[in-house]
Amino acid sequence: MHLTGPAFDALARGDLPGANATSPVRLTPYLAGPDRRRLWERRSRQVAADPGSAAWVTGIIWDQQQLLAVGTAGYHGPPDTSGTVEIGYAVDPAHRRRGYARAALESLLTRAALEPQVRTIRVTISPDNTASYRLASQYGFVKVDEEWDDEDGLGIIYEIPAAQL
Repeated sequence: MHLTGPAFDALARGDLPGANATSPVRLTPYLAGPDRRRLWERRSRQVAADPGSAAWVTGIIWDQQQLLAVGTAGYHGPPDTSGTVEIGYAVDPAHRRRGYARAALESLLTRAALEPQVRTIRVTISPDNTASYRLASQYGFVKVDEEWDDEDGLGIIYEIPAAQL
């Protein structure tokens, strides 16, 4: 489920009632919590600078059967000039190990494969996040590099050609 600038702004402030007032689905305290705040601050700034990116960036993993927001998933932005999109996903700890990350990843891969301007799909995973690595490796992602981020630390960069999907 995609969010809009006002929802990103409210989540960046940790304002769950404000976010729910503008969200297409009911959000949870996890989504407005401190662990997600940096993500929403980035997306708020990004969508303010480029409103068209809202259709690409992080949205909500929505369980249609339970009518429940269980996490976040999306791209870091539209494809760059080389045709690369980077994906990201996170499942609320209370809802892990139920297939939500796999469903989110498959949805992101499917959309990327259908977009003619996307040539490469990237995911960056912390070396200690073995669950995410195991999941990504099942879809053919291979290590291409490493990066250091002052906020997140070391990340291993994995990619897959969109044409391979």
